[in-house]
Amino acid sequence: MKMYTFSKEERLCGEKLVSKLFHSGSSFVLYPFKVMWLKETEAMMFPAKIVISAPKRRFKRSVDRNLLKRRIREAYRLHKEELLYAFLRDHQLQLLLGITFIGKEVIGYDFIERRMKAMLEKLKTSCNEAAG
Repeated sequence: MKMYTFSKEERLCGEKLVSKLFHSGSSFVLYPFKVMWLKETEAMMFPAKIVISAPKRRFKRSVDRNLLKRRIREAYRLHKEELLYAFLRDHQLQLLLGITFIGKEVIGYDFIERRMKAMLEKLKTSCNEAAG
């Protein structure tokens, strides 16, 4: 049975790791997401740590920002194990991951879920290309 959880240990918090990710990480854009990622060398409890953000500049109301972040978290929670964690465990990799929503309006969950799957697949190819 697969575990569809998203615990505190999987969330990227801490100023050092976040600044390390945004200063020296690689990135790509797959609408409606901008994805920053960085291979981590220190041992972590989970194969990936993630931070999710929605810009206040574009979404003035916190209700909209929170709704988008909740939808992104849910899509990630449901698909991370089969699309990302299995790959990371096979290649003995650990990632720091930052997902920023760059869309212009609040988008439905169905679209976010489809794009999350595509984003996780693109992340795997990006990791393979970076490995050599």
